[in-house]
Amino acid sequence: MIGSRAVSLVASSLVGEQQRGFATLKDISIRLKSVKNIQKITKSMKMVAAAKYAKAERDLKGARSYGLGAKAFYDNIEGAVEEGKTIPPKDKEVLVLITSDRGLCGAVHTNIAKETKNILKNKPESQEIKIFCVGDKSRLALQRIAGQHFLATGNDIGRAPPTFEDAAIVAQAVLDSGYEFQKGTILYNYFKSVVAYEPRKLTILPLEAIKAQENLNTYDSVDDDVLQSYSEYSLAQLIYYGMKESATSEQSSRMTAMDGASKNAGEMIDKLTLAFNRTRQAVITRELIEIISGAAAV
Repeated sequence: MIGSRAVSLVASSLVGEQQRGFATLKDISIRLKSVKNIQKITKSMKMVAAAKYAKAERDLKGARSYGLGAKAFYDNIEGAVEEGKTIPPKDKEVLVLITSDRGLCGAVHTNIAKETKNILKNKPESQEIKIFCVGDKSRLALQRIAGQHFLATGNDIGRAPPTFEDAAIVAQAVLDSGYEFQKGTILYNYFKSVVAYEPRKLTILPLEAIKAQENLNTYDSVDDDVLQSYSEYSLAQLIYYGMKESATSEQSSRMTAMDGASKNAGEMIDKLTLAFNRTRQAVITRELIEIISGAAAV
């Protein structure tokens, strides 16, 4: 009687331990399968980003000639700025933030948001700054603390490589916004290498500010119609250049981020596999001990 009761107690204890053991193994197995699926996705995203990066880098070489040419015009009419000397801020300025709608690319978009926050924090109280967000990432990052400064936003950026037509649409939106700014700044990520990029600024001036520059006289035979056409075209040039630089930086950063995520997933898979094998071995050992103990009790 006592022996049969002891056997039933040992059997019920064994079932409970098995259930707990197999539940643990099941949890680890589900987690391991999930991480393996994530690793497959990150590897695929890395391959896609690598292909897009190669194309973006090729396109960037041609786009830089557009941007540097337009930048040289503004540098010539504004004059060289001495090192350590700061340009007094204008009463009304506009910031054009070049980002995209897509994430999982490191700190590309975060850098633009941080630079914008610093500009807004350090601006004089009398200065008015309006923000034109190109891409949802800059809008989402700044909407809570700087939503009152928004002039306009544009989305559906980053799904396809930027074109000059896209830049022309953004430039026209800036000009048609009705905000009479005295100076503008384009914030973008300058591509340096596959693993390096940095936020940079491009200066833009409205037509009236260009006319007020004394160095404009160095350009002969420039009438108002030609100057207006060129100011609008140069604005689109600079935005196109910034979009190309940012797109290349984004793809390179996404490629690096997905490579790091794949490596981290591989390390996690190794740890989970080791934990799974140890847990399974522990369950088997415990079951053998309990069976032997139960047989000895009988």
